[in-house]
Amino acid sequence: MRPIDIYSLPAEEPLAELERELIRTYLASAGQDLHTLLTRHDADARKILADASRYASAKLSELESRLHYVRKLHGLE
Repeated sequence: MRPIDIYSLPAEEPLAELERELIRTYLASAGQDLHTLLTRHDADARKILADASRYASAKLSELESRLHYVRKLHGLE
């Protein structure tokens, strides 16, 4: 097993993994699978993926808003 070289890994947004998990959660609640939708090329698949992306974006915005609110309460901002 080779050690992981952290300097060769691509940079990733801090909340990227959470965003992917929110998308998976949305799709699972809609009875869909991410991999299956990504292999499809029809308009319905694209619409479902776009809806999942909007859901994840809204949840991340909500999370960031709550974080700012809590920081203000504690005088950190």
